[in-house]
Amino acid sequence: MKYLAPGLSACAAALIVSTPALAQPAPTRAEMQAELEELRGRVRTLEALVEQLVGAQAEVADQAAAANATAAAAQSAATDAQTAAAEASEAVAAQPRITHGAATRTRTEDGWDFRPFGRLMYDFGYVDAPDAIMDPGLGWSNSLRRGRIGAQGAIPGGFEYKFEIDFANNDVEVTDALISYAAGDVEITLGQFNPFQSLEELTSSRFSSFIERAAFTDAFGFQRQVGLGVTYTGDDFRWDGGVFTSNLDDLTSDEANAYGFDTRAAYYPELADGTQLHFGGSFHWRDLQSQAGARYRQRPLVATTDTRFINTGDLPVIEETRYGLEAAVISGRFHAVAEGHWLRASLPGMDDPTFFGGYAEAGVFLTSGDSRGYSGGRFNRTRPARTVDEGGIGAIQFNVRYDYLDLNDAGVLGGQQNLIAASLIWTPIDYARLSLNYGHLEYDDAAIPAGLNTDYSVDVVGIRAEVDF
Repeated sequence: MKYLAPGLSACAAALIVSTPALAQPAPTRAEMQAELEELRGRVRTLEALVEQLVGAQAEVADQAAAANATAAAAQSAATDAQTAAAEASEAVAAQPRITHGAATRTRTEDGWDFRPFGRLMYDFGYVDAPDAIMDPGLGWSNSLRRGRIGAQGAIPGGFEYKFEIDFANNDVEVTDALISYAAGDVEITLGQFNPFQSLEELTSSRFSSFIERAAFTDAFGFQRQVGLGVTYTGDDFRWDGGVFTSNLDDLTSDEANAYGFDTRAAYYPELADGTQLHFGGSFHWRDLQSQAGARYRQRPLVATTDTRFINTGDLPVIEETRYGLEAAVISGRFHAVAEGHWLRASLPGMDDPTFFGGYAEAGVFLTSGDSRGYSGGRFNRTRPARTVDEGGIGAIQFNVRYDYLDLNDAGVLGGQQNLIAASLIWTPIDYARLSLNYGHLEYDDAAIPAGLNTDYSVDVVGIRAEVDF
């Protein structure tokens, strides 16, 4: 009402001004009555105007209060929305992230990681030997070569783990079981794993160019062992070293006290034109102790047969010393690789034989844009430039190999094997392959005679269908 007082004063002044001067002649009663009625009308008009102003002021105040309330509610709603969004973001961040590739992978923000993996490889093989050899392993045969499943991932703090089992041939066997810790360029691994052997052995069977590895890898008894290893990795250099005992399955026996030392170094520069080079070497020493005794033998290219045409038989080996050299090149569609490996077996009271195995291989992709994979000192997955689901035909690779194994030395007559082989590999998608292998083997001093003859030839065909994830 404090705003109405000046207005009323002004109105009163106006009324006074508008009243006729006293100096004028005295109005008649009728004139005074008319003026009074006029004055009353003006007062009524003024009262109506005042009521109008008071109502308008109240409406404005109500609107201002409503606006303030709406603004406060909007601010509160915005704050609630921001809080809800932050809580939702935190809740999403706390949930594991799941990605889908060949297998589902689960990861969390705090460093946990889990990914299952596996492989299935089914083989068919045919071995054609001289008719004089009567052996049940000849002719057609087939087997589940590998049936593996496992999991790997990370643990907060820089740790990683891997566990894998193989259930092929109705037998469950632990392959890898390890935990590792990485600190910069150095990694420490504890458990059962492959003790840093040759390029051929360390390349996964999923990525090999033949369905079986070079003959010396099996003949010399390469296998996973329980141990502690250290790895240093640079830009184009890798060194591995460790101490090992027996395979996990042998640790339950009373003769599980063999031990050894293994080391390998690999240098793998990449040239300016994209050509990948590889040079490497390894050294291995093993004391068999109460596990003394070994035999060195090998199948003819395929593992669907148990027949070994080359075999030293049991030898009283108490110590083994092995060393190997390796070299490879990948240039576009083309690759070539060669390795040599020597094994010196210590026999008490006898001359120590030194056995040798090696191979040379070359391969080329017949499909444009495809190349053999390589990573960290070993061959890796081939990813077709155009898979069949993308309208292409996948990757087609042709390889040839010469493989030599000599188990004759210092009075030991295990035989010599010369293999000339070819393979054709079709990779329709990243995680599936079909392989066709042919091998011609020449044996000298074979462990299985064909009548009276120990020098003869054998022909082998191998087929594999495989999938991994």
